[in-house]
Amino acid sequence: MARVRHLVRSVRAGLAWAGIAIACALAAPAEAQNDKMVPIAIPAQPNAIALGTGALPGATVPESWHSQYGSVFVRNVTEATLTPFLPDPAKATGTAVIVAPGGGFVNLSMENEGWDVARALAARGVAAFVLKYRVNQTPRDLPGFQRSMQEMFARAAGAPRSNPAGGMNLAPQIADARAAFALVRRRAAEWRIDPDRIGMVGFSAGAGLTMATTLSGNDAKPAFIGIIYGSLAPVTVPADAPPLFVALAADDPLFGNGGYGLIDSWRGAKRPVEFHLYEQGGHGFGMYPKETTSTGWFDAFVRWIGMHGLLKPKG
Repeated sequence: MARVRHLVRSVRAGLAWAGIAIACALAAPAEAQNDKMVPIAIPAQPNAIALGTGALPGATVPESWHSQYGSVFVRNVTEATLTPFLPDPAKATGTAVIVAPGGGFVNLSMENEGWDVARALAARGVAAFVLKYRVNQTPRDLPGFQRSMQEMFARAAGAPRSNPAGGMNLAPQIADARAAFALVRRRAAEWRIDPDRIGMVGFSAGAGLTMATTLSGNDAKPAFIGIIYGSLAPVTVPADAPPLFVALAADDPLFGNGGYGLIDSWRGAKRPVEFHLYEQGGHGFGMYPKETTSTGWFDAFVRWIGMHGLLKPKG
């Protein structure tokens, strides 16, 4: 538990500020920054599997969805689920990835940082699983949610990033990630997955969850991890840390000027790391089509997986 508390303190700054990015237009593609939030009906999710981690403690506001920036978001998630996107069996590599969308732990970018990523991975022969993890409660109505985000930004805008407003308890989210790994391993034979080749990729706050899951010393033990526009704060790296892929835009308003301590930490521990620093892209580019080179992060990530021999089925 002491190690987990230390980890939460070390990533807390990045996670708190990640929430601000989703609250503001920073996470939007440039051509859609004025798009408004529009409530939508809860979409059909016939393949979603309940993870059984229970309801979010103290939650009273039900799950709701909205569209923005031509994409789909969910907030007030109180029950975690995992949605499989399986490749054509003829293309299956045996490798799998848990995909953790971002949203500052107050909502989740389910399409741009979840379903679209998973579909693209499945097309490359990689089984993908979108983790809809539990998030902190926000006002029931959409205008109230927007006001709460504006207030959050106003409080945090002048605060030093090493001391962000409020604490952050990641226990529910880490429990959801652990349950996701356990489920995929339990059904690995059914889904044509090698249980030793399950990685995790996360975006913004989802990147923070990916790192927290990796460093918490629990039974998840991802085989490789991807940190996409997440905090690059330095961490204590275990001797058996998995290969790390990092993608960040230099003009990211949250993490672009915070140094590269995470990279130095991995290199100092002599663990494999690949780092892509794109000149432009901002925060939250995900799978949005943009003219910046940051759009190439996905192809680079897949090539990196292949470089580690994970795109070929074991003989």
